[in-house]
Amino acid sequence: MELDHFAVAGETLEAAVDHVEAALGVAMQPGGRHARFGTWNRLLGLADGLYLEAIAIDPVAPSPGRPRWFELDRFRGAPRLSNWICRVGDLDAALAGLPAGAGDPVDLERGALSWRMAVPASGVLPFDDRFPALIQWRGDLHPAAMLAPSGCALGRLIVTHPRADELAALCGQMQGVVFEPGVSGLRAEIETPHGTRLLE
Repeated sequence: MELDHFAVAGETLEAAVDHVEAALGVAMQPGGRHARFGTWNRLLGLADGLYLEAIAIDPVAPSPGRPRWFELDRFRGAPRLSNWICRVGDLDAALAGLPAGAGDPVDLERGALSWRMAVPASGVLPFDDRFPALIQWRGDLHPAAMLAPSGCALGRLIVTHPRADELAALCGQMQGVVFEPGVSGLRAEIETPHGTRLLE
C-alpha cells in the first residue's frame, strides 16, 4: 500500500474547509459529491501526487441507507484530521491479507473519476479508525493531477495508537508516514508557502 490522500472531517463542509485553510494559510479547491454515501468534499493538491480533502455529510443528499464512510454519521465536535487513505493495485488481494473489519469493496464514481474503496459495514475502520482506508483507482485519472499546485507538501503524517507497532506491521513501511505509540490520533506536518504548519 502507498499513501494516497488524507481527510479532514467536519460537522459541515464549511467548518472542515475553514479548519484546513486556517491551519495551512492556503485556499482549498472545488471537489464534488459522493452520491453513494451522501457526502461532499473540497480538495487541496499537495506535492508528489498527494492531496487532502475536507469532507462532511451533504445536507441535501438522501440517506445512503447504510453507515457512511469515515464514521461521519457519528462525527461531533471541532473539525479534525480523521482518516488516511492508501492506494493499492488490487483491492481484493490486499483485503485478503488484512484483519476483519478493513472493509468490503464498493464501486464509486464522481464525474470522470472511478475507483473502488474498502468501506467497513460499520463505517469504522480497525484500530479505532486509525487503520487506513484502502482505495484502488480505475483508469489513469487521479484527483491530484486535476488540482492546481498549492505550494504545499507533506512532511510527515503521524499516526498514533496504543498498538502502534502492530498497526505499523500491518501497513508496512511507506514514504511520509510514521507510527508512534500514544492516544489514538492523526496529525500532519505540512510544508506551506508560510513555513511548516501542523494539521490536526
